[in-house]
Amino acid sequence: MLISATINNKLQHHQVTLTTSGKSHALDIPPRASGLGSAANGGELLCLAMATCYCNDIYREAAKRGIEVLGVEVHADAEFESEGAPAKRLSYRVTVRAKAPEASIRELITQTDSVAEVQNTLRLGLPVTLESFSAVSSNA
Repeated sequence: MLISATINNKLQHHQVTLTTSGKSHALDIPPRASGLGSAANGGELLCLAMATCYCNDIYREAAKRGIEVLGVEVHADAEFESEGAPAKRLSYRVTVRAKAPEASIRELITQTDSVAEVQNTLRLGLPVTLESFSAVSSNA
């Protein structure tokens, strides 16, 4: 499964396209107030990735167990010390409401933490590679 995100940004225009296995959809994120860049920063989107992954995986794992989930709340945090520095802390908190005994919900929560793909990728510390780039001068 190939997953990608594409940003097209210029003055007063910020377009985000997300694609999984060839199926694309837009994510509405406006440009910054200055008109250049994104109103959302990378740290916020990193937290969103963790929260979204966990939320979706709760429903997937609950379905495997026959548990009806009524709602999921995920709050993710990333703490950065300065520009250019990696996060020094990543964490998240969850509340799951379901039609199941509390012990079953607790097991669902901890099991889902162990299989959440974004969390496991971050825990692994996978290298990130700049594969290519283009520099286009408008002075020509």
